[in-house]
Amino acid sequence: MSNQNNKSALATLVTVFFFWGFIAASNSVFIPFCKTYFNIDQFQSQLVDFAFYGAYYIGALLLFILSGSMKKDIMNNWGYKNGIIYGLLLSAVGAFVMYPVTAGAEQGQTGVFYLVLIAYFIVALGFSLQQTAANPFAIALGDPKTGSHRLNLAGGINSFGTTIGPVVVSLVIFGSASWSTDELASMIANNEITLMTVQQLYLGVGGLFLAAAALFYFSKKLPALKSETAFEPANKARNLLIILTLVIVGCFGYIFSTYSGDVTASDDLEHTRLIVLFIALLAVIAAVFIANSSATKQPQGWGAMKYPQLVLGMLAIFTYVGVEVTVGSNLGELLKQEFENSGLNALGLPVLNDSQLGSYISLYWGGLMIGRWVGAITVFNPSKGLKKALLIIVPYVAFGVIILVNSIKYSFSSDEILFFAVCIAVQIGGFFLAKDNPVQTLKIFSLLGIIAMLIGLFASGNVALFAFLSGGLFCSIMWPCIFTLSIAGLGKYTSQGSAFLIMMILGGAIIPPVQGKLADVFTIQSSYWIAVACFAYLLFYAFRTKTVLDKQGVDY
Repeated sequence: MSNQNNKSALATLVTVFFFWGFIAASNSVFIPFCKTYFNIDQFQSQLVDFAFYGAYYIGALLLFILSGSMKKDIMNNWGYKNGIIYGLLLSAVGAFVMYPVTAGAEQGQTGVFYLVLIAYFIVALGFSLQQTAANPFAIALGDPKTGSHRLNLAGGINSFGTTIGPVVVSLVIFGSASWSTDELASMIANNEITLMTVQQLYLGVGGLFLAAAALFYFSKKLPALKSETAFEPANKARNLLIILTLVIVGCFGYIFSTYSGDVTASDDLEHTRLIVLFIALLAVIAAVFIANSSATKQPQGWGAMKYPQLVLGMLAIFTYVGVEVTVGSNLGELLKQEFENSGLNALGLPVLNDSQLGSYISLYWGGLMIGRWVGAITVFNPSKGLKKALLIIVPYVAFGVIILVNSIKYSFSSDEILFFAVCIAVQIGGFFLAKDNPVQTLKIFSLLGIIAMLIGLFASGNVALFAFLSGGLFCSIMWPCIFTLSIAGLGKYTSQGSAFLIMMILGGAIIPPVQGKLADVFTIQSSYWIAVACFAYLLFYAFRTKTVLDKQGVDY
């Protein structure tokens, strides 16, 4: 393909990245609304993420198992373009299913919430197909060495979706008015705010999925593209992943069974639920280390998992997606939960309600957009001097876009703008220090993430709030770095390795419910210790993967 055609193809490809971001960030507004509307606890509300990101894992795992049984790579047989089209059609089905499952639902009908989760699962199952095809597709549209920059560009479009998603969904559900907490509770209780607006939203989203599928189908500039590598079976890896899936299903199945009936949970039951959730989390970590240890001794049957950079990268994707999602998804509860009848939340700030959360959630996800826009600068090959200037200008232009988008319904105070501008300045410093090196980038931004979460845990007021919000800024650049480093040097196992990495989006399904239950058992602010742990692993991964790749002599 010519360079011009590559750019046209990439422009078409990034439309699906927008959808992923729009829906994923919208969850952060939908979750606190569901908690109020369906009368559920913080753990149950996080099951939105469990259904959404769990579908990524199940979709990628099913593709892997079916490919193994048929002895050919199904996605490669379809071609990346067709894989995206099939994924969009499946997501459209999920979006349309949302209408009948919520028809006539009223406040307090918890059973309807579980039907909503099924619809979400189908939408995200389609996203799983799209992601499995789109990430290697973007890398294949040019020099592999600049693949991470194209992923950053696509990620920037994805993050534009994450920025406007919370604002649009808040407008759809609550309208343009800003209700007081009592007024909002009364309107929900009296069914003046209903799921009808959600039905209409998802009918519209389903229509957009179909339109995007048509765009891909009829686009002559978008090649079918297939991997040149032959399918490599990995029976031991498959068996380990099936066992892991059974453990996770067993753990969550047990917890679901304890929610049957209207019995108030005792402290002992809550602690038991938390322990079972940690068993599911530890099972993922154990599976990764078992694979790494076993494949080192006997690589036969492990496929791509015989490469330590891939196995370590799987856990890095797990923790990265987990921390990115959990910080945003629990943010709403942090800001709206009253602390000891003080009229203030745990941070010492005025308590907000569901209709007032959208601006802060948009700001958090907007932080990801800022970093990814900066990461995409290299795609356009600017001169060294211009690049330095753009590293400073682009983040604040992106911040201006966030403020403009939010002006539809919200406005930030001058203090809030100043606080976030300072956080952006810290991020810019990180970019200058990293110098486009993926390992250095991961080291610097993981460390900044740890510092930010610790400040959020021990400080109060706007300092704590914006420390948590800056998590989006520091997560922003990690996905392409981890993805690129993890598949470096995999050769014929690159396609399989990409599929394993997509499976580990599972982190977004496991870590937010764990934090939700930590919040139920302890406090919402202290539950953010799990975010510290995630960033700490990412810092370890940055050091470890450099050692592994240097030992193999792999260029990264």
